[in-house]
Amino acid sequence: MIAGQVIWLSACANLPYYAQAIDGHFDVVRRSQPISTIIANPNTDQKLKHSLSKVVQLREFASRELKLPDNLSYTSYADLERPYVVWNVFASPELSLKLKEWCFVQAGCVNYRGFFSQAKAERYAEELRSEGYDVYVGGVRAYSTLGWFSDPVLNTFIGYSELDLARLIFHELAHQVVYVPGDSSFNESFATAVEHEGVRRWYESNGTTLEQTVLNARQEREAVFTGLVLRHRKRLLELFQSDSSDAEKRAVKARIFDELRDEFLRLKTEKPEFSVYDRWFAQHLNNALLATVSIYTQLLPAFQSILMQHDKDMERFFDAVTKISKLPRNERNSLLQKAAEGSPHWTVVER
Repeated sequence: MIAGQVIWLSACANLPYYAQAIDGHFDVVRRSQPISTIIANPNTDQKLKHSLSKVVQLREFASRELKLPDNLSYTSYADLERPYVVWNVFASPELSLKLKEWCFVQAGCVNYRGFFSQAKAERYAEELRSEGYDVYVGGVRAYSTLGWFSDPVLNTFIGYSELDLARLIFHELAHQVVYVPGDSSFNESFATAVEHEGVRRWYESNGTTLEQTVLNARQEREAVFTGLVLRHRKRLLELFQSDSSDAEKRAVKARIFDELRDEFLRLKTEKPEFSVYDRWFAQHLNNALLATVSIYTQLLPAFQSILMQHDKDMERFFDAVTKISKLPRNERNSLLQKAAEGSPHWTVVER
């Protein structure tokens, strides 16, 4: 989640939402303590101490090897006494895959609205459902303030495996490098590319052969899952753009979601390791849920191609992405499309 929207609200934001966002964020700040202090405390739980020590290593690696910002983010820890820090609400029209946008100062327009209270998120979701939207509410374990504040490590994710801790820290720090107001797919796909490269390098430097094998298998599994979802999302897009009646679209939409679930069940029968996605498929499948997958992966091939074309040099990669981020949206998307296709003729025109 990009949490700039939680703090820097637009003038049209209603006062209760503004208040919960400010109160929620500063509650996180108030609970934060330096990791060094917690580790030095002899009364600190040994499991927590071990996890925080791993965070210290990952944080140093992020700055040294990935050239991510060397600041105070992820050098403190806060226990929020709940499983998620924020709950995001996503909404899409019944017969469209375009996510509803909410606009904020600094963050621009984003495809979700975040709440520090699950009850408030669910109430807002019900309002949107009553207006006919497909809605998805997802708990979020971490967020970035885009460098405006020093983001702490949270109890909501400190129990993650080493792999998932690495992914989260690298991903969230990447948002502090490049952020385009109003372009969630650009921001999240870029951060995902940094995350993937970061964990690959981390395990090359610190992992065993077995751990690297597990990482490769997981990334391959994620690619299959993403491909499965996006294929059916493409079918929905074609359906919604067709001349069929709304009644026909609703019927075919339901069938596409049934076929998506059936294809997953067949895949899981052949490859039981895909049962890790049981929880995702146990949810009510709708347009909003599918769209959340595409946000993080839609432009990933383009960024991975740009990284390869810059010999995996992170500073050169960040410089190229920064230049791309300053282009008008149409030019930006056209260039990224060429990069994803492996075209050697894409260039960034200096402005």
